[in-house]
Order: sequence, then C-alpha cells, then structure tokens
Amino acid sequence: MARIAVLQAVSEVGAPKANLALIRRAAVRAADAGADLLVTPELFATGYAPAQAAGSDGAALRSQLATIADEEGIGVVASTVENDAGTRFITASLFDETGTELLRYRKAHLFGDEERGAFTPGAGIPRSADFRGLRVALGICYDIEFPEYARAAVRAGADLLCIPTAVPATGDVGGPQPLHTYNAERISTLLVPARALENGVYIAYANHSGPGFTGTSVIASPYGTLLAQAAADGEELLLTDIHPAEAQRARRINTYAQDMRPELYR
Repeated sequence: MARIAVLQAVSEVGAPKANLALIRRAAVRAADAGADLLVTPELFATGYAPAQAAGSDGAALRSQLATIADEEGIGVVASTVENDAGTRFITASLFDETGTELLRYRKAHLFGDEERGAFTPGAGIPRSADFRGLRVALGICYDIEFPEYARAAVRAGADLLCIPTAVPATGDVGGPQPLHTYNAERISTLLVPARALENGVYIAYANHSGPGFTGTSVIASPYGTLLAQAAADGEELLLTDIHPAEAQRARRINTYAQDMRPELYR
C-alpha cells in the first residue's frame, strides 16, 4: 500500500520562488499526513503560460524540486521544461524521497497553438518505475485524453498514472450545464475514470485552480470510481491510500487488455 497526495492550487506566472514555496508547504502537509508521494499540476513551478515557461531554466527547477523531495522525505511528481540542445519539451519528473529522479517523461500530445508554438511533442512511449512497491508511469494533461497513451503506460507495467494537468476552463465551470454544452471539467469526472476502468489502473490527476482553469483534480480507482475529488476552485490536497494488488484484481475482473484485438484497428 502507498498513500498518495494530489495538490490543486493556484500558481503565479513568472514567480517560481513563490510557486516552489507552495509546493514545499504541500509536501510538508502531505508527509505529515503519511503520504508517500505528492503529485503537482503541469508547469506549476513556472506558472502555466507555455510561451513564457519555454524560456525557464528547467534543470535548475528540477534541482530545487529534488531538494524539496529530499528535505521533506516524500516523493514528488512535478512538471518542468526540458531544453535538449535547443529543442524544448514539457516534461514530468518522478523524484523519490531522497530527491533521486526516477523517471522523466516528455508530453506527447501538445494542446493548443501556444503549446505547439513553444514546444516539441515527445516521441517516446511511457515507461514505468518502481516507487514504494508501486509501478508508476507519468503523463501530462492532454495525454490522458487519448486511450492509446493509458494503454501503453499499463503495458509498460504501471499500477499508477500520475498526470500533472492544466485544463483551461470552458463555459460556466462548476455551474449548471445544459445537456448539449461541453465543459472541460468532464475530463476529470468522465474521461479520467474511464481510462482508469478500461486499463485497471489508478490515476492521480493534479490540476490548477483559479481563473481560467477547471480545478476538479481527482484520484480514480482501477474500477473507474473516484476515490477523491477537489472542487472546481480553491486549493486542496487530496489524500488516498492505493493498493497495487487492486490494480491486478481489476484487470482480472475487466479483461479488456487481454481481450482486445489490435490487429483489427491498424
């Protein structure tokens, strides 16, 4: 068993010192609550502003995030920019409780013109790493809206998908919704549980809150149920115990992965 925490909060664009301080406070709260791992939103340290974040020093931010993990004794999943010889990627990193970076993942599905204008999409399939008896894989925001991503991560052995997220608001977020109106909040409450169910995997989905974002961070079970859900706005720290054996049990009950026939869909 492992206890995971998901941070939903407002980050300030261009204020990494303040944003990192907020992550540290959340890490302290999560560790005090017995959590093994804290998952934070997409590009939280820089604030989600892709064009501006693209010029940030991702290596320096990762070093500071590793220090937070080490000093507070808790694993951290956080999103930064990777600059590889002038090619920039939105990435997510998994740091263990000593600050060692166990995984780094490049966002494969870029969302909107601003992201596509500032970054290059990642080309690698998800990998998984062992963390406290869990196999953990990383994705970023828009990735989870593609069923192929989640299936590839589970094929790589994942029991838990950690998804730093920045979902832009559409419509009257959190309010009454007409039957035929799209609201991006449904990604949290519909798509994320569906991905969890169809793959027998836990999903920790950490979103920004505040103006322009949908909030509604969630932790979904491998049975497609929501174990924890944040409000559409405000700062929250979600906490849930997860059990790797339940992911295996869910896949024995719902045998989608072994019954699918990929040769039909090429």
